[in-house]
Amino acid sequence: MFLSSQDGWYIQMVKYDSLHPMKVNNMQMMDNVQVIVEKDIYAREGVHKGMYGWICLDDCVNGYWLVNFPQYGEKDDIAEISVKEEDMKVVPILHAIVNEQIKAQFETEMDETTSFAENPDDLSDYMI
Repeated sequence: MFLSSQDGWYIQMVKYDSLHPMKVNNMQMMDNVQVIVEKDIYAREGVHKGMYGWICLDDCVNGYWLVNFPQYGEKDDIAEISVKEEDMKVVPILHAIVNEQIKAQFETEMDETTSFAENPDDLSDYMI
């Protein structure tokens, strides 16, 4: 498409790129969110599917938001990590107690799986 200027010169408009449309963010700073996928990159930091957090930075960088995952009360936060927008959904309420329950569940699973691996000579907890 061309537009004409008053001087008679033509200015070519940049064609809209339908393959890379401008993305509108569905989230914003201070939104409560819930993780809807289980990924190793999040699990390494202690964040698992079902955990609740809040967006703590107003910039979305390459589709990632900085999200804080708190625990209930005065306990230290579980993590503050970048989470992909499509890996979470906006929720009305943040449930920090659920975060603690999920964290405890994964910690007990890790203890059970590593107990044999850490002590290969100790077969006291070996089951047939």
